[in-house]
Amino acid sequence: MKRLKKIFSLKNLFRFSIGILVFIVVFCLFFVWFTRIEVPANCSNKSFERKRLADHFYTIDQSWIKKNKYGLYEMYVEADNPYERGLKNGLLSKELVQSQEDYFVASIKEIIPSTSYLKFLKYMIKFFDRNIDENIPTEYLQEIYGVSKSASNNYDFIGTNYERLLNYHAAHDIGHALQGMNMVVGCTSFGVWGNKCSDSTMLIGRNFDFYVGDSFAKNKIIEFIHPDKGIDFMMISWGGMIGTVSGMNTNGLTITINASKSDYPTGAKTPISLLSREILQYATTIDEAFAIAKKRETFVSESILIGSWKDKKSAIIEKSPSKTTLFITNENQIICSNHFQSDTFFNTKENQENIKYSTSNYRYQTVEKELATHTQLNYLDVANILRKRDGKDHEALGLGNEMALNQLICHHSIIFKPNELKVWISVGPYQIGEYLCYDLDDIFNTYKGLTKDIVIYDTAYTIAADSFLFSPLYKDHLNFKQAKQAFTHAAMHGSKMQIDEAFEKGFIASNPDYYDTYGILGRYYSGQKNKEKAIYYFNKAISLNNSSLAEKEYYQKRIQESSKK
Repeated sequence: MKRLKKIFSLKNLFRFSIGILVFIVVFCLFFVWFTRIEVPANCSNKSFERKRLADHFYTIDQSWIKKNKYGLYEMYVEADNPYERGLKNGLLSKELVQSQEDYFVASIKEIIPSTSYLKFLKYMIKFFDRNIDENIPTEYLQEIYGVSKSASNNYDFIGTNYERLLNYHAAHDIGHALQGMNMVVGCTSFGVWGNKCSDSTMLIGRNFDFYVGDSFAKNKIIEFIHPDKGIDFMMISWGGMIGTVSGMNTNGLTITINASKSDYPTGAKTPISLLSREILQYATTIDEAFAIAKKRETFVSESILIGSWKDKKSAIIEKSPSKTTLFITNENQIICSNHFQSDTFFNTKENQENIKYSTSNYRYQTVEKELATHTQLNYLDVANILRKRDGKDHEALGLGNEMALNQLICHHSIIFKPNELKVWISVGPYQIGEYLCYDLDDIFNTYKGLTKDIVIYDTAYTIAADSFLFSPLYKDHLNFKQAKQAFTHAAMHGSKMQIDEAFEKGFIASNPDYYDTYGILGRYYSGQKNKEKAIYYFNKAISLNNSSLAEKEYYQKRIQESSKK
């Protein structure tokens, strides 16, 4: 007893507490040192001041940004070095850089409402991405640092402006890696050339279905970059982003990226969007693009569709964390969804599971059937395929189904015609609004140093909006989407909605062919402990033959869980 008293004496407890405190301080100092990201070298103290010419129209030297009548931002940037290029980019788009982070953080908080878990997640990501700067070319570190000078100071609790913007470039990869455990949505792209085109040239189309909420997709930027090294290029971007997900350079090389099934990442490597940016800025042929891809390590699996006018064809670079291969078809068309097609990857366990359980193969087959119905295609035909809402055999899928090419979630849809350096970009919503045509020759030769708010897209080639946009069906979709968000919020937060039989029937009537209409109701009633209704709606979701195997198995599991309660 005396020994116990000695052990638990106030003096010993004080020493023990001091020891714990010292350990915590030392650990925190070590963590900060171990995960610190140094500011890149050779970044001058030079500053610029933007000049306001009109609402949403600013200039810095020869660089400028303006908002067109459709709500798309158009930006031209040139500078003497990467840091100044980023500095100008950030200053011109300052409000967009800051609002984009607001939208992104708000979306994360909606998914993860727990403040304590968000703080824990911050440290996990900080540890995971501790070496990210070692895997990014210095040029792009300097450019990101320049942009970060215009970032908001409201999120210092997450990290410095530079650390946050650097890590956001890996968000696409981490998101797809986590989603890859159960791929339910994904991008679709395809290319045709030679006698498959109406004028024997080349066309590439893609839907970028990366969804982080409607707000995140609100302020898209069409960037035209004249770098101090490399090739002039355009890309679709958003505030704070210098990486590329869709783009074309003035040598007629195009790039789009599609995620494939991936294991959980174990450490930071080169973000796929920055690898794509490097290819776009420095490659003129498929072989040159492949050489750049091989020298970079990435931590997720990705299919990179390259269109090359110099080669008069397209190819897919298939890249995993350990291997890189080139998939080339002997036909005059190529299709890319979210699974690998080369001999290197096709029969791997991960790829076969992805084909079996996800919607990737179904969307691939849908494009395949659509291309088979056309002897030759023009850019209008490509837009029609990208807008397709029904199934491969024209069966009803419901609005927003992940099996459709048009899932009504896409951030942007884009069409390239490399031989003429023309690119069509959807203005929204999704790909059902107009597509505007930009001519890269015209942009880089005519609009450097723009000082008047004039139309810079080619109005003669505008693709008209889909008639669906003005239909009662689209109004039903908006009603469905609004109700879905309310149901999802209630299920996530365990709250109860005031709904009656009429509301329930109206919700179903707004999207009756979509399996998840019933799944949403099933999940809601499961959360409300209404076992009978939950099982009824889960069974109804399974009965519709328009969902992936992964979705069917998910609802079967929910039925089993509900039956046990």
